[in-house]
Amino acid sequence: MIDKGTLAAEPVALAVALGAGLLIGLERERRKGEGDDRGAAGLRTFMVTALAGAMGQILSLHLAAVVLAGVALLAGLSYWRSRSQDPGLTTEVALLATALIGMLAVPQPALAAGAAVVLAVVLAARDRLHRFATQWLSEAEMHDALMLAALLLILLPLMPTQPLAWLGGLSARRMLTLLVAILMMQALSHVAQRLLGARAGLPLSGLLGGFVSSTATITAMGGRVRGGLAPLSLACSAAVLSSAATWMQVVLMASVVAPRALSEWLPMVLVGVVPPLLIGGLLWRQAPDAPPAVLLPGRPVLRLREAATVGALLIAGAVVVNLAQQHGDMGLMLGTAVAAVADAHAPMVALMSMSGGGQIAPQLAMSGVLLAISVNSVTRSVAAWLAGGRAYGLGVAAALALNLALAWLWHLGMR
Repeated sequence: MIDKGTLAAEPVALAVALGAGLLIGLERERRKGEGDDRGAAGLRTFMVTALAGAMGQILSLHLAAVVLAGVALLAGLSYWRSRSQDPGLTTEVALLATALIGMLAVPQPALAAGAAVVLAVVLAARDRLHRFATQWLSEAEMHDALMLAALLLILLPLMPTQPLAWLGGLSARRMLTLLVAILMMQALSHVAQRLLGARAGLPLSGLLGGFVSSTATITAMGGRVRGGLAPLSLACSAAVLSSAATWMQVVLMASVVAPRALSEWLPMVLVGVVPPLLIGGLLWRQAPDAPPAVLLPGRPVLRLREAATVGALLIAGAVVVNLAQQHGDMGLMLGTAVAAVADAHAPMVALMSMSGGGQIAPQLAMSGVLLAISVNSVTRSVAAWLAGGRAYGLGVAAALALNLALAWLWHLGMR
């Protein structure tokens, strides 16, 4: 017998089980049909199944096992005797799950109620899920989603967590976490453009692209302007918003490599992120409409080569900054500036990791991060001019300069 001291009150468990069976049964009753071809299980069957599962769990584990086996046998017979040409297994599997939910209602009624709601929602969304899987979601998108899930759920937990001194205290798991975050930003950018359309999709794509590489995003937008594929104001909006992502990236990186110091970085990030968001928003409001086919890039969801390049820059930058730190504060700043010419993310990660590990003072790390963003802003301004021409280059450079001036004024005033 089950120790009743560990169980919820029997009336509550039975009520939850009955409610779960009612909820799931209502959905199945609507799908049951009528006449000779109607389904075998409906409202009453699901309510009785959930109630039987709960009563079996209350009385004895052996009786619960008998109930579960009986429900499985009846579900199998129902499937075998089905008159449909394509019967499917949804109702039979749902019946078995309902019995388990009834058993779960005895020790954990709240969890059982939540499971019943989730199951009912999944059953009710059959048509929407079918359209999503067969029509809305392309084969390439499905492939990339599975790849991202494999990285996140299989490879990431297997990575070692031991900090590596030559990477400034970063571990292999934290480096992979940053790469997965980059891939997720790519996926979000793709989804945003599909859901929101052209006019809103391009600026949002610029914002999300900045999490991967603001320089690459600004260059791509400049190419659109030079090729006449996007209005100047809309491309400038996307480019400026990509620089806002650089500041947001500080919070993302701090939450991964130095979570305890996250609150110390938030004020600086707020000062840095507000101006490009406002400027980008104003440019977007002034931008004219454009054909959707012009603005949607049609590239793959996950660009692994691009993410791998960013990962290599992260590692190289972390190594450079770590070696420079051995030559004092001036060496650290010089190494940060050199690493930031190609990419600002790498020295930012290394500086925040060192600060989180107590190797350098937080104020020095903040100065280094601002220096990295400043040096890389020069790179981005030059790239904007070369890719998009004079007007585009001047617009992007002016926005970046204003952004940096406000950030440095705040930082120097706080010292």
